[in-house]
Amino acid sequence: MNRLIRATAILSFISLAIIFSACGVSTAEQQSNKKMEKPRPSIPVSSDKPKIVAFGDSLTAGFGLAEKESYPYLLQKKLEAEGYNYEVINAGVSGETSLGGLERIDWVLEQENMQILVLELGANDLLRGLPVIKMKENLSTIIKKAKAKNIKVLLCGMLAPPTMGASYQREYTNAFPNLASEYKVEFLPFLLENVALNRDLNQADGIHPNAKGAVIMTENIYKVLKPMLAK
Repeated sequence: MNRLIRATAILSFISLAIIFSACGVSTAEQQSNKKMEKPRPSIPVSSDKPKIVAFGDSLTAGFGLAEKESYPYLLQKKLEAEGYNYEVINAGVSGETSLGGLERIDWVLEQENMQILVLELGANDLLRGLPVIKMKENLSTIIKKAKAKNIKVLLCGMLAPPTMGASYQREYTNAFPNLASEYKVEFLPFLLENVALNRDLNQADGIHPNAKGAVIMTENIYKVLKPMLAK
């Protein structure tokens, strides 16, 4: 019963996101994105530390948050506190779709000593109702490009609500675990676990985590990421 309630809550969250998108929240974000997307996220190249690249959309970029409140920054601090010698790079772009990610992944993978890619894309494909097969192809190519360079991948999944139609919902929801299984990469089923639908943990749009929510989101990622690390 608890699992059913939890699943219903998650799906309700995604439905809420689509409603906000239709009401113009995404439009406001897109206007901000124009400023955020160019120049592309600056990736430091001076450090010799092994690199973890957080690659995704507004959830990764830290939309509506200060830099020190974004999950990549918080992840960096957590790794340092636990004695891990990694440099975390924020390569998130608000509004990014899986196609947008594919178009810039080669540039990101050029970084020296990159060891782990945290791949968080697909939510904007859902909001725009883009074909799941194309999203899956884009994510598949990103994963293959990373693995070709011996870079480990942590794939973050998402769920589709019933309002998208049973066929789309099933195809979209299954895309992420299927990709993780096919390419044998680590998998986080839902990035916003214990954050979605909680007003105290989200910004006014009801979609993006606030500073407190970002802390929990970081913990969600870290639980899956930790076994991938080396001291």
